Amino acid sequence: MNSLLMYVGVVFLGFAGGIAVGAGVIALFIVLDMIPRLAQITRTFDKVHWYEGAMVSGSFIGTIADFWNWKMAGPWLFSGVIGLFNGIFVGMLAAALTEVLNVLPIIAKRLHMQRFLFGLLLAMVFGKVAGSFFEWFIYKP
Repeated sequence: MNSLLMYVGVVFLGFAGGIAVGAGVIALFIVLDMIPRLAQITRTFDKVHWYEGAMVSGSFIGTIADFWNWKMAGPWLFSGVIGLFNGIFVGMLAAALTEVLNVLPIIAKRLHMQRFLFGLLLAMVFGKVAGSFFEWFIYKP
């Protein structure tokens, strides 16, 4: 009886934690206006439901894959495509965050680097790419 009660408590806490984290992620996407902005940039307002479904499905499948340690065997090209999709997602999230907060123009203005803004942006992009390559090919935890 005592172990059954413990399992029920653990399941309850797991669901409660999942709901709290999921609500936080959705709140972040709503605050950043990620989906409407993506529809505006691509001029695909009629596909907004597809974007929402893809985001929720990807989060759900990613969570399940992480919990159960899914491993997929395949050619190296397949891993590259998955890595590309992950990079696109992280890049879009970072771009949405910087767009909402206007981080880059503020940094450029405070550091008196307005004319070097493009170079600053490229340095950030190449730094992210170099860090990702380092983690994938050298660090390998």
